Amino acid sequence: MRKFRQKIIAMTSSIIYKGNLRTELTHLHSGSVVETDAPIDNMGKGERFSPTDLLATSYGACMITTMAIKAASMNLNFDGTKIDITKIMSSDAPRRVVEIKAMLNFTENFVATTEQKEQLIRIARACPVEKSLHPDIKLDVTFNW
Repeated sequence: MRKFRQKIIAMTSSIIYKGNLRTELTHLHSGSVVETDAPIDNMGKGERFSPTDLLATSYGACMITTMAIKAASMNLNFDGTKIDITKIMSSDAPRRVVEIKAMLNFTENFVATTEQKEQLIRIARACPVEKSLHPDIKLDVTFNW
């Protein structure tokens, strides 16, 4: 008899609407909490990440995390690497993210060969968030070595 690996599905998060266009997001495994706010241009105060800010920021976090995993396996010093994210919303309806600009900046302590840099670019551009984004979202990614 053939055994099948059972996929374990656990709830990821819990979201509570707190009023005034704010939500409280709780990561169930760790208890970590993030609050969101509607953006200023959509009736909010803009005092927290908006949900679309989190979408764009998740893209950068995913790229840098997957690159860090690969860099560690190559014994590269990845500490201090920074990604600046710019989210661009549509000017027409429906409201949606139309472009994400990501600028990766490496420290002077980061030393890698051309081949290693190419591997890191491939890893970044294959991150799960990029593969989950709608293909209509323009992704403008710059690597400043």
